[in-house]
Amino acid sequence: MLAVKNLSKSFGSRKAVDNVNFCLHKGEIAALLGPNGAGKTTLLRLICGYLVPDGGEISVNHKNIATQRLEALQNIAYVPESAALYPEMTVFEYLKFIARLRQLSERRFAETLPSLVSSLGLSEVLNAKNEILSKGFRRRVALAGAFLSRPEILLLDEPTEGLDPNQKFEFRNLLKTYGRHGTVIISTHIMEEVEALADRILFISRGKLISDTTPAELKKLTPGNDIEAAFRAVTFEKRGM
Repeated sequence: MLAVKNLSKSFGSRKAVDNVNFCLHKGEIAALLGPNGAGKTTLLRLICGYLVPDGGEISVNHKNIATQRLEALQNIAYVPESAALYPEMTVFEYLKFIARLRQLSERRFAETLPSLVSSLGLSEVLNAKNEILSKGFRRRVALAGAFLSRPEILLLDEPTEGLDPNQKFEFRNLLKTYGRHGTVIISTHIMEEVEALADRILFISRGKLISDTTPAELKKLTPGNDIEAAFRAVTFEKRGM
């Protein structure tokens, strides 16, 4: 379980995250939605421990990140929008390195790797160095690294950027399977992904959580049940337009 309570973070005079509260349980996939600059990435960085909040708390299975940091964060994997990889490593070396960091046994690594390589289309670059990979392949390698240890909580910032339609399909199937046994937050602007994957929608604007709803309920905000139109309606409304 992931619990976020009264979470706040400011940069100078700007409140990037403003008193945010929510709780997610095992088996839930939540889409984090909001306009550019709403605070989505800052919220993800707070949850994964990259940033320290000004106020509030985050707990994973009742372990507070501030006071039980290692115990809490070992159950979280985060893939940022621009995931950095070690350029001098091959894809295989990088994934093996991540497996060791996550304390995966050799056996579990050997059992897990083939399905990830297949699902994310990495077989042709497994022995290639990260520095020569395209943006799409780098994204897929970062996703594979996150999935390796099957963390309880998975945080993904624009996860399908750079993937082609077939790869997006495979990735969504992979995420649906993972989501049955874990907790996922996806920050995305792709409404197709929201409809295909999300059980819940956390809508953030100007740092505040303004709605905790479902795709079905969000679509009801417009006569045509169009989720993109509903997103625009909520966004414009909160901007005072």
